[in-house]
Amino acid sequence: MSVRRAFEEELAELKAQLVEMCRITEGMIASAITALINRDRALGKSIGEMDKRVDEYELSIEKRCMRILLKQQPVAKDFRYVSTALKMITDIERFGDQASDIGELVYSMPEDNHIKKLNHIYMMGNLAVKMVRDSVNSFITGDKGLADNVIKSDDVMDALFVKVRDELVFLTVQNSANGERAIALMMIAKYLERIGDHAVNVAEWTKYNETGIHEKF
Repeated sequence: MSVRRAFEEELAELKAQLVEMCRITEGMIASAITALINRDRALGKSIGEMDKRVDEYELSIEKRCMRILLKQQPVAKDFRYVSTALKMITDIERFGDQASDIGELVYSMPEDNHIKKLNHIYMMGNLAVKMVRDSVNSFITGDKGLADNVIKSDDVMDALFVKVRDELVFLTVQNSANGERAIALMMIAKYLERIGDHAVNVAEWTKYNETGIHEKF
């Protein structure tokens, strides 16, 4: 097998692992929101177990990237692609961490009704899943336009967070008994907002891989 063919096969495996790692984190975020909406404490608790698989993928991808860099000795753009993937997996792993944190919060919450409708948090969760998926896909396909869309979506995520925050502050001012639950919901919204931030980081790495210039947005 030629050196180039061996490199291309390793690269194909790397892409497949990145997609699968992303797929797992998408599922974790969606499950975390489902657990919250349905007040499903058992589902919330189970998300932490899924995070172990994400950690395993991170280690496996890290090893694969190092093997490619050391053995295949890629040049120019190929080197940048692999080194960028190596940097990206930290952000992808954080997707799982934040989802797991949300699950833990859901597990610790009482099972009775929420203090407010969760429309905006639900919207944040759906947006987080989309940003995660699109950010990784932008890297896999080299789609700078898709990366730009992820970066723009972060403004929507931030606006939704502000709405949730303001509503929770109002409810706490109205009734101090809402305070503890408001804090939990605020933390969940913050974790979703952070997922958006990490998706932006992945999108930024996509643009770096395509242009050689790393810009922060």
